[in-house]
Amino acid sequence: MSLDPSPYSSIDPRNFRIGIVASLFNPTLVNSLLARVQEVIHENGTPKELLLERVPGANELPVAINLLLEEKKFTCVIGLGVVIKGSTSHHHLVAESAGNALQSLAIKHNTPIINGILVTDDLKSAEERVTGTIDRGREFAQASLHMAKYKEKWTTIS
Repeated sequence: MSLDPSPYSSIDPRNFRIGIVASLFNPTLVNSLLARVQEVIHENGTPKELLLERVPGANELPVAINLLLEEKKFTCVIGLGVVIKGSTSHHHLVAESAGNALQSLAIKHNTPIINGILVTDDLKSAEERVTGTIDRGREFAQASLHMAKYKEKWTTIS
């Protein structure tokens, strides 16, 4: 992602059903990211529905989102997690497999899914992107509103 400011304008979410599935792993960072996403969505208004579910880690995001989309219609869904490199390359495996699965689910369910999984090599980089100068929470929220508007424009959801 770019370090440039987001180009999105204000989008009214009143007609949107937005789902958020957030990881419980790295709780301080994910909770801050989640709070920022919710704050930015509400800056623009109150969505028709804003559902929040929690899962153990980023690897569990795809199955949880799939279960949601099998049972309910959403205008957009956001998956949130923070994966930080440890002493092995496991973080790449988790992030890549979860990201690929989220994209596949978006196509399968014809529903935008924002991949809000931050992947960094260290804690400092993660903090900078969550609570520092790089505001990924704002970007994820704005992307969800933009894609929800796009879905609303091109489909009819009940």
